[in-house]
Amino acid sequence: MSDNVPMGIAHYIREIGRGKQGARDLTREQACDLMTQVLTQTVEPVALGAFCLAMRIKGETAEEMLGFLDAIHSQLTAFTNTYTQPVVVLPSYNGARRLPLLTPLLAKLLAKQGHAVLIHGCPSGDSRLTSEELMSAMGIAPATHATAIAQGEVVFAPTALLSQGLWALLQVRRQTGLRNAGHSLAKLMNPVSGSSLQVASYTHPEYATSMEETLHQQKANALLLRGTEGEPVADPRKIPQMRSLLHGEIQPDLHREAESQHMVTDFPTGMNLTQTLHFNDDILCGKRAVPPSLLAQIDLISRLSLACTHSLNEAKSL
Repeated sequence: MSDNVPMGIAHYIREIGRGKQGARDLTREQACDLMTQVLTQTVEPVALGAFCLAMRIKGETAEEMLGFLDAIHSQLTAFTNTYTQPVVVLPSYNGARRLPLLTPLLAKLLAKQGHAVLIHGCPSGDSRLTSEELMSAMGIAPATHATAIAQGEVVFAPTALLSQGLWALLQVRRQTGLRNAGHSLAKLMNPVSGSSLQVASYTHPEYATSMEETLHQQKANALLLRGTEGEPVADPRKIPQMRSLLHGEIQPDLHREAESQHMVTDFPTGMNLTQTLHFNDDILCGKRAVPPSLLAQIDLISRLSLACTHSLNEAKSL
């Protein structure tokens, strides 16, 4: 057999598919090889489905996620940043079902403060409102090619533009009805060449530790929080815990503890596209107050961005 012909992933599935108690973790190198084959779409559909379900049952370790990230970063179509001030990266893959979708609003508020912002994502396959739909209604069309992002600009990058292979992996959910490792990968990958600040969100507390470890090993600049319905934005009803990392190291002075007290809100639940658009427009025009949780998140992002910029400037002066 030629060295260029993939061996397949059956031997990896045998390791990770032994059930919750018997499954064995992959090394970073094995995970990279497995995900490389998945992203280059050389895996048979049955094996791909088996991988998705086996990893869903086992759960990804930080080491495995690092391998998956090695694979995606080696073939990702990246946007560029020519400034020392980092591009703020907002992965938007969950959408909104009950609460208002505020990821585009967060992006616009950050842009008003001079931040360059990149949102990336794709439809989840269900009835949730997506950032792509909302941003299109706000006059921000999906990017068709990767470019440099200017300060004060908001760009939406469809996942298929960044990686056709990752987009295909995410679509497996339409057949299985379950999220897979691709969704975790999409939330932790960095589609920016140059200085960046990733906003990473988790849906369940048990993911916080593994995500923090992954960001640490990646030496990422990141804000980590429990997002609203899986989106990288603070719950408008209460302030979640938010942790900041600079070059992968936790910054104790850029930390916000969770506040359990619910805030009074005046928005309806289950908001459709038109309602959400009006809600966001009212905030951007000053007719409504920005939710305190978003103000806290924007403050931390801005302070972390400043720390990133200072760190890069210091490194250049050496």
